[in-house]
Amino acid sequence: MTLKTLSLRGFRNYENLSASLVPGVNLIVGDNAQGKTNLLEAVAYLSTGRSFRTRREQELILRGADFADLEAVVRTREREQTARAVLFPGRKPRQLYLGGVKQKTAAEFTALFRTVLFCPDDLLTLKAGAAARRKQMDAALCQLRPGYDRALREYGRLHDHKSRILRSRWEEPALLDTLPEFNLRMAQVGAALIYYRARYLRRLGELAAGFHGEFSGGRERLALQYQTVSSVEDPLAPQEILLERLREHQERHARAELECAQCLSGPHKDDFDLTLDGVSLKSYGSQGQIRTAAISLKLGEREIFRKDAGEEPVLLLDDVLSELDPGRQDFILNRIQEGQVFITCCEKGRLTELGQVLTIQGGALVPSVLH
Repeated sequence: MTLKTLSLRGFRNYENLSASLVPGVNLIVGDNAQGKTNLLEAVAYLSTGRSFRTRREQELILRGADFADLEAVVRTREREQTARAVLFPGRKPRQLYLGGVKQKTAAEFTALFRTVLFCPDDLLTLKAGAAARRKQMDAALCQLRPGYDRALREYGRLHDHKSRILRSRWEEPALLDTLPEFNLRMAQVGAALIYYRARYLRRLGELAAGFHGEFSGGRERLALQYQTVSSVEDPLAPQEILLERLREHQERHARAELECAQCLSGPHKDDFDLTLDGVSLKSYGSQGQIRTAAISLKLGEREIFRKDAGEEPVLLLDDVLSELDPGRQDFILNRIQEGQVFITCCEKGRLTELGQVLTIQGGALVPSVLH
């Protein structure tokens, strides 16, 4: 799958942009704060229906503009189709189009093409709390499995409702009568989330371990462990077993939930941990090890997408090569020779022979192909 063209109007610092893109490497160069990452953000938005930098769509609209308009011509499975998103300030809902037809849901819109993104925040994700790693895992699974996206949204609504019931137990005690119904449904949906997550993380861990081993010349062994509800002994068990274990956990924590007015049971606090030779990367990893592990995870994610879809996903690399020694830079560059890739950097250097160079100056994009 490849993007053939990208057009932006009123998006971030782009007043107007129209760019033709090559199927291989598109190198985006320019000084800091010129809009390189903004271009990657636009591509990612057209793929996932959300920004990887902010939850406030108002921030995506150029100051003074009435709206932001993002459009790309995508070639996938031997056919071309147009993806378009129009964002408005205030409370007016966005409009999403595929082939000129307005889409009712984001799930329909985001099914067109897939992206795998690496950005500097991914380094912080591996060192941050569980919420950041869950977000990264969920973002990949929502692209891979539409059923997971629906389950995740439903679980979020159920969790919010149950939390409000628990907080209002003194003012509106009658609401507690609805808790059994919420608990059952949360366990059913929660079992589906764990089922998807366990299988995805198993595959990701195996692939990332292979990439990290190549990265480090076989000197380091990367491993990934999924951490979920304590009563779930085997996250890879069938959903029926997972449901039973979640119901057991709910029963054991029912009184504690009432006392603290918080939802304590369920996969909403799931996490995963990375270790190098059995030592926690989060606690003891060096900057170089963390960067290498983060890139290995993204390469593993890309491989999963390729195997599932039968096509290479679009790879977005924001400032990926900085702080890497030449050997590790070579490893990355050798791994991105297939499929469409967008790379941002401040200097062209030795990358100029890879493909098209797009130079950004003050929000204006000037493409040129170097020979």
